Amino acid sequence: MTGPVLEFRRLSVCYGIVEAVHQVDLTIQPGEIVAVIGPNGAGKSTMLSAAIGLLPSSGEVWLDGRLIRQPTVHAMVASGVGLVTEKRELFGEMSVEDNLLLGGFVRWRRGQRDQSACREEVFAIFPRLKERRTQIASTLSGGERQMLAIGRALMAKPKLLMLDEPSLGLAPSIVREVLQVVVSLRARGVSILLVEQNARAALAVADRGYVLEMGTVALSGESKMLASDPRIISTYLGLAGKKVVKAPSRV
Repeated sequence: MTGPVLEFRRLSVCYGIVEAVHQVDLTIQPGEIVAVIGPNGAGKSTMLSAAIGLLPSSGEVWLDGRLIRQPTVHAMVASGVGLVTEKRELFGEMSVEDNLLLGGFVRWRRGQRDQSACREEVFAIFPRLKERRTQIASTLSGGERQMLAIGRALMAKPKLLMLDEPSLGLAPSIVREVLQVVVSLRARGVSILLVEQNARAALAVADRGYVLEMGTVALSGESKMLASDPRIISTYLGLAGKKVVKAPSRV
């Protein structure tokens, strides 16, 4: 039986004496979309940063059944893990095409000279990026920058893609488009760890979900179960004064 692509066991992260993430257990199986929802300051982004090696952590991170004793960005990316941060962190003065090529640098350094083919795969997923391939990244719209950030991560051909607030600052129509791409990536064999404050949209596309509150897992289960849980509905899915984004259905 195939084991998890990624697993956290008692993962904890501290900022000085403040523990931002406390003994989180989480698993992602091959071909799954797993959503992590929760309020601001719950530790969601901190958890992703620790998983990719940007922050020190305690506990255990397992990747494809291997214990990663001290995750580092280089080692995790080389092992097939990609992260798109909420800030997107593009090279603003470089073109769309050059940003994408830099995303494939890890493969190039390993002697894999397939960057052109990878770029065409990204263009097939995001035709708008192909139209703007020579455009400077800083001149793109917010939705286009998010597409470029995801496309750049895909250039490394990750088996697991971690997305931190991909809907942040985007118009509802663009949010739907981005989440539809997330669903399509699963069909391409990419597992997804999706951190989102837009709980309704995240649970609509995810297979399973975790609710993170004050650095700990408060609730977890299948996304349909979470979406119908009265606690989740009252805290995260309330409609009063909020504009709902209809997310694409899971396929």
